[in-house]
Amino acid sequence: MTNIIKPKPGIMDIELYVGGKSHAVGVENTVKLSSNENPFGPSPKAKDAYIKQSDSLAVYPSSDHSALRLAIAENNGLNAEQIICGNGSDEIITFLCQAFASVGDEVLFTEHGFGMYRICALGVGATPIVALEKERVTNVDALIDCCTANTKLIFVANPNNPTGTFIPLSEIERLINGVPENTVVVLDGAYAEYIEGYDGGAKLVEKYENVVMTRTFSKIYGLGGLRVGWGYASPVIIDILSRLRGPFNINRAALSAATAAVNDEEYVKNCLLHNRNLGDFLINEIRNLGFKCDDTFANFILPRFSDEKQADAVNDTLEKDGLIVRQVKGYNLHNCLRITIGKEADCFRIIASLKKFKGSPL
Repeated sequence: MTNIIKPKPGIMDIELYVGGKSHAVGVENTVKLSSNENPFGPSPKAKDAYIKQSDSLAVYPSSDHSALRLAIAENNGLNAEQIICGNGSDEIITFLCQAFASVGDEVLFTEHGFGMYRICALGVGATPIVALEKERVTNVDALIDCCTANTKLIFVANPNNPTGTFIPLSEIERLINGVPENTVVVLDGAYAEYIEGYDGGAKLVEKYENVVMTRTFSKIYGLGGLRVGWGYASPVIIDILSRLRGPFNINRAALSAATAAVNDEEYVKNCLLHNRNLGDFLINEIRNLGFKCDDTFANFILPRFSDEKQADAVNDTLEKDGLIVRQVKGYNLHNCLRITIGKEADCFRIIASLKKFKGSPL
């Protein structure tokens, strides 16, 4: 870089985000289990809604996302006026950092928290602060201890990615009450739908003005390729974030598909049941093979191996067998692999490949 062209402080400290691999060179019949996507894709109703928009591509989309916000509100028992939609929940996270953090401020998250928290914090010149977890689980006491007068935002993914662990809302509320009222606490609920009856923290948003919940259509709704997410917050925060949002930040096909997806509750229930059953199967089989693996509250598992060398060897074996999973060294989980819970046949292939690695009978 020349001495003439210089970005704002923090930007050159950002490490480029690297997503999960999608293929293996020279390997046929591969299945991608590296990005926590819904193996069944979106609801057929969402697909139909997307296709129907092909005759209206010349027309600008809704600037206030009213139909989608209303559908989200009706299906989750929320106030549509307190919902903001974004081009993926990443965009909501970006808005939050733009609105509340700057040079000299701190953005706090857990040691294995989603990588976009650090990226968005550095992007506005703020300082990322990491609180230690306890056995890969969010440690509320550590977050409270790390919070200072300079802490403007605290991000808590619950369930967390890439660990798949979860803390109860009582612990979240303890965190809220343990930090200053002017610190914005963000509850990232990208995987909230995988816990039956869990509201992602919506009631806490309605109780505390400084709490925000973010959600996504990329996981259980199977719309990762369309980039649709949303946030739920107090009217004060929604007003602030809305001033940062571009008027046409979500295209009309994505809006239509997401509206249909959130209204197809039966499809979501079926995906949830499939995920729970096969998640339990994978974890039990992996433990029976002698590997460690926490219970998961999301659509992926995180088996732990003896060390980084063994994790690399397992990853190589899986890849040669056409199974593309996610190495998580960037999250300082060097001895782990994150594996999306795929279709039944995919899960059987995972276990067969691990048995081959262990030299166990197939």
